[in-house]
Order: sequence, then C-alpha cells, then structure tokens
Amino acid sequence: MKFMKLGSKPDQFQTDGDTIRYVATELASDMVVSVGDVKFYLHKFPLLSKSSQLQKLIASTGDNNNDEINLHDIPGGPSAFEICAKFCYGMVVTLNAYNVVEARCAAEYLEMYETVEKGNLVYKIDVFLSSSIFRSWKDSIIVLQTTKSLLPWSEELKIVIHCLDSIASRASTDPLKVDWSYTYNRKKLPSENEHDWNGVKKLQTVPKDWWVEDLCELQIDLYKRVITTIRAKGRVSADVIGESLTAYASRRLPVFNKSTMQENELLKYRYLVDVITWLLPMERSCVPCSFMLMLLHASILLECEETGRKKLMQKISQELEEATVSDLMICSPSGETALYNVDVVHDLVELFVMHENGTRADCPDDLGFTSDASKAKVARLVDDYMAKAARDSSLPLSKFVDLAEMVSMYPRSSHDGIYRAIDMYLKEHPGLTKSEKKRICRLMDCKKLSAEACMHAVQNERLPMRVIVQVLFFEQARIAAATGYSTPDVPGSVRAMLPRGSCGSSRSATTNSDEDWDGDQTSEELKGELASLRLRNKGDSGLKLNDAKLNGDKVTSKKVKKMFSRLWSNKDGLGENSSSDTSESHVSTGVEETKEAMVMVKAMPNQMKNLMLTK
Repeated sequence: MKFMKLGSKPDQFQTDGDTIRYVATELASDMVVSVGDVKFYLHKFPLLSKSSQLQKLIASTGDNNNDEINLHDIPGGPSAFEICAKFCYGMVVTLNAYNVVEARCAAEYLEMYETVEKGNLVYKIDVFLSSSIFRSWKDSIIVLQTTKSLLPWSEELKIVIHCLDSIASRASTDPLKVDWSYTYNRKKLPSENEHDWNGVKKLQTVPKDWWVEDLCELQIDLYKRVITTIRAKGRVSADVIGESLTAYASRRLPVFNKSTMQENELLKYRYLVDVITWLLPMERSCVPCSFMLMLLHASILLECEETGRKKLMQKISQELEEATVSDLMICSPSGETALYNVDVVHDLVELFVMHENGTRADCPDDLGFTSDASKAKVARLVDDYMAKAARDSSLPLSKFVDLAEMVSMYPRSSHDGIYRAIDMYLKEHPGLTKSEKKRICRLMDCKKLSAEACMHAVQNERLPMRVIVQVLFFEQARIAAATGYSTPDVPGSVRAMLPRGSCGSSRSATTNSDEDWDGDQTSEELKGELASLRLRNKGDSGLKLNDAKLNGDKVTSKKVKKMFSRLWSNKDGLGENSSSDTSESHVSTGVEETKEAMVMVKAMPNQMKNLMLTK
C-alpha cells in the first residue's frame, strides 16, 4: 500500500476522554472548534494561516471573545479535521488509501488552497493521488470504497471518476503486462502448473480474469460503475465480463452461496439481482446457462422487476440446450401447491421455439439460429425434466402435455425419455381416466422406443392395452426386418388400428389420432378370435424357420408370450363381465382396453402372429 508522510514535528495531540482533543504546548489555546461531539482546543495562528474557511468563520464572530466555531458538516468528521489540523501545526501525518479521501474532502471544505499558502494540503494530496494512489491497482479499489461515505464531495472532486478510470484501465491491460499484485484464489490454469523439460517451473501465467476477485469487494453500485467503465473501454472480452458477474453473484447472493437470506435485506438483494441482470453481456455463451438459471431463480424468489426477468429469460432461451435438468428444477413460489415452477420452464421452451421460427416481435433481427443438434438437446432436456416434474402429484395433466407438445416435432433418436416421463406421470397419478391416459400416451412414438424400453413397456400395467400391443407390433416388425423376414403388407384393418403413417409411409407420425383409439368388438367375437389364434398357431407350428433367425427371436418371444397371457386373462374376464350393468366401472375400462387390443391382434397378418407367438 502506498503512503505519504507530511510534516516533521512530533505529534502533540492529546485526548481527554472521547470528546476532547488538545495540543500539549505551553501556549494556551485561543479557539475551540466543534466537530460533531468532539471539541478541539487549538491555536488560531497555525490554522488561519492555511485555511481560508476558518479565517471567514473567525471573522464572522466579531470582536467578542467567543472564538468557538462549529464545523458539524465537514466531510470526514473529527478524524478528517484532525489530519488537517495536524498539517497546519506541521506535525507528522501519514496519508494512505484509507484516509486520503476524507483528508482531501476536508481540505477542500476548509479551503486549504495554494492561494492561501504555497504547498498547501489540497495540492499535496492531489499530487499523492495522481502519482501513487491512482497508479496502484489495490489502492484504487480501496479509495473507491471510501468515496461512498463522502458523497457528494468525492464525486464533485472527481475522485470517483479517477478511481473508475484507473481500475478499468488496469483491468483492460494485456495480462502479459500485468506486474502488480492481485487476488486470485480460484483454480489455477493448467499452464501455471507446467514445467520445462529440465524440471524448472515456468513463470506463472497471468490469467485473463485476474482482476475478477478483487472487484468482488465493491458494493453493488460501485461494482456496476466499474463494469460499465470496463465495457466502455472495449478491450475486455464478454466472457471475462461474464466471469466477473458470476464470481460477484456467487459471493454476494445467498441463493448462490447457500447462506440464509435476511428479511430486512430483501431490497438490497433485489437490487443486486436487477443490476447483475442488466450487466449481462449480449453475446452468447459468455455466461454459463446454469448461472443464469440460478439468477432467474433468485429473481423469482425476490420478486424482482418484470423487465429484468424477461430479459434474463430471453437470454437463457438462446442457450437452453446448455442447461441441465437440475438447473430447471425451480421451486414454485410460496403459497402454491405444485412443487416445481413448470410455467417458467414452459415459457423458456416457448421462447426457444420462437427463436427457431424467428417470430419474436421484439427481436426483428432474429431470423432463427437453432440447429438440429440444439433442438435434439432441448428435446432430451424437456423429456428428462418432465420425468422429474411428473413425480409431483399436483402437476396438472394439461401442463405436462402442453410442455411435451412444444418439442414433439424436434428430432429424437429415441423416445425412451418421453416414455419414462409418461410412465412416471401414470405412476404418480393413478386416478387418470381412460381418455386422459390416451391423451398422454399420444406424446410417444412406439416405433422409436429402444429394445430395453419395449421390454419395460410390454410388462407395464399402467399403460393402456392398446399402447402395449402397438409396442409389440413395432418391436416384432423390427425383429422380422433384422432377421431377414420381410413384413407382409398390412391389411387396411390393421392400418386403421395403428398410428397413421406406421405402415408403408416414409413419414411416420409420432402420435395417435382420436380415431386411432376407436374400435369395438363383442365378447363373442373376441373369444372366437382368440380361439382361432390359438388354432392357427398350432396349425402353423410346422413352419420352418432358419435356426439362426429363430435364435434371434427367442428372447423377444418369451416377453411376447407373457404379454399374450395377459391378453388371454383379460379375455376370460371379459366373458364374465359382458352382462354386467356397471358399464362405467373400472372393470369396464379394462374390458374396453382389451377389446381394442384384440381388434388389433385380429387384424394382424398370420405370419406376424406366428412370429409374435413363436417360442
């Protein structure tokens, strides 16, 4: 730390309690200066010779013997006045980054100019500031911190402006030219741990964000001005600015550092979040998406202004593919029954979709920049998020479906994620009606389930029977193609039962229409169909298949056999319930599902049935 010593005489100031200051000398004091609660018993000559303001005040007292003056509004208070008084007596005074601003403001108040006496205090302090303080990185930061309590004097004397320019200029310096001390406690760069071939450690590389931690010591209003000044110089990249914002918020916001937020500090934290949001660079990928989502969480929690929140959500949506599921698990506001704030995630995905389509009215230059890879990532992200959010028993079906439908057309190599989400929702919401189950299952494309997902689905009693049969159909068709058998042309009756586009179409649909779920069959027809299916299977048992192809079917056939045993058990129950009057009961729903499933089985070609029933 830089410092400057003024004067040569020993310090003769003495104290008497907390409110009395006097000079230990043989001469009696002839003036009293009151500063706040402190009284200074001093001598006129040394003070009046250097302070124009004291001359005026003494003159205003007239010829009476009352030479007590009040300086209650002097900046810096008693400590600042004592520095100026000691300078007037020629006593030793040490100025440093912590007291130089208050001394400069007090000297200005007392009008200790060169016109009063050469080499006066104002001049000496200005030289010290310009030649030492403003050339020091850490001293400039300390001085800037002290200016806050001395406003508006520090602002009018341009001390704040000089500090901002000094800090911004050094932060904008090429790291290769940084030769002063700074604070850097974060993880070292790999280059800092490298060694030459002979084992000698290389000179430490200065990281490009070397200045970030030191600025975390500033209060938010000063920090805002520093970052604004740094950006105005245009020599620091946006990603380094983002590093600074991330470090500052992590240090200052309780939501980042897991500390407790005091209720009386809500306004302060609300202002902090708004400022950080306002300072976010416009460039993409310069601030981690996880950080912005944490900031959004804080904005919602603190009920920050809507304008800043919309700006933040707009920026998050541009980089949504970089988010993780844990980032999106934002809790609902207090007072709501839902565990998670699904509405916020819905709005973020909606903004992402609007970017893709280039339809944002407030972004006329946004012509769409979303790549297929980004869309695939967002689709997987939404699938995984819904699987987590579905565990909330209070999550309405409409919100679940609306969110899934927004990314339903996005490319996915597999629909395992959306199947997992659907299964979780069915598990946590066992009271869904048949139509509601149909609605949620339309989100899934059975053709895009992996072998593992198919294995789980055919044994999943939470799924409608119709969906399970579809899974079996497409899985067996895939096995037939893999083992060299060509799947025969599917009759029109089967096309009516399967999702549109699943047979003979290059553009397969991912959902089932309302008509796809319709179908009716009497219990006698179902019994007859199952009987003929069994006979057909026995009659075709002599069908010769290649041994290698049979081996490829064995594992799946075992799973299929279990599924058909489930169908037959439902068929047996069907006959018992066919004459029941409780058509709206849960049993009736199971019967209807079995009817629909058997209609589909009946319409299958013989070769497909034999393949599905092969042991």
